[in-house]
Amino acid sequence: MNIVLTGSIGNIGKPLTKELVQKGHSVTVISSNEERKSSIEALGAKAAIGSMFDAEFLTETFTGADIVYLMETMEAAGDMFDKSIDFIGKIIEIGHHYKTAVERSGVKKIIHLSSIGAHTDKGTGIIVFHHHVEQILKQLPDDIAIKFIRPVGIYFNMFSFIPTIKNKGAIVSNWGGDQKESWVSPLDIADAVAEEIEKPFMGREVHYVASDEVSPNEIAKALGESIGKADLEWKVISDQELLENWLHIGFNEQVAKGFVETQASQGSGILYEDYYQHQPVLGKVKLADFAKEFAVAYHNEEM
Repeated sequence: MNIVLTGSIGNIGKPLTKELVQKGHSVTVISSNEERKSSIEALGAKAAIGSMFDAEFLTETFTGADIVYLMETMEAAGDMFDKSIDFIGKIIEIGHHYKTAVERSGVKKIIHLSSIGAHTDKGTGIIVFHHHVEQILKQLPDDIAIKFIRPVGIYFNMFSFIPTIKNKGAIVSNWGGDQKESWVSPLDIADAVAEEIEKPFMGREVHYVASDEVSPNEIAKALGESIGKADLEWKVISDQELLENWLHIGFNEQVAKGFVETQASQGSGILYEDYYQHQPVLGKVKLADFAKEFAVAYHNEEM
């Protein structure tokens, strides 16, 4: 099949591109970075260099595709320390460009990488943009089949713990404790997307993806042991204190407030309301596997 992937070749896109090429598909990868062209081609895919904010470019690239994989990220909207950016607004704009390009190109099969929490527009913080983009894509004609893939929290988000571990000797957040929650590896996300690409498309479907179920305290123990800090603590602070910390280091205010609310929704369970009604079979990559990767990143990062 002729498959177009948005999202370049990051943590999910690279293994997904590899898997699809190995299975014999013709893959085109969209990237906004000209420097990624040779890396994309080295994987056996074609590179399409252009902007997610250019509906004409997207339409041209989507035309002739059997399936288009759509995703949107904070990075696509800009630098999270840029105080002038409306991140939610910018990503909603990308969603509208996707819708326009799908309609104009004639593509009939879409996979959209969304997120846990996309079932609601209430209480999930910054990731509410996934909900909004899902709603935009649902406005497409009924003959366009869509699979919404909703991963839970992705392991690589834990790399953000490294600075506070090094500076404060603890993981610091506004939720914690012994309540288990789901996390996922980008490799398991890529496998799930590749699997769904080869299954029949019918109407509108939602598929959750998860790899392991662990509590914050279990995360602290596993990561601590991996970096030689067996007594690593997961310290819980107030929403306000966390917000002040992030604003102090220069985060965009929308981003800081949004992440605080997103993390609070993990602790309250709001984030997982729909997930627990549609739990998937867990993937292959467990926290213990990721902890080895975390240790490498921890020891390689300079203070």
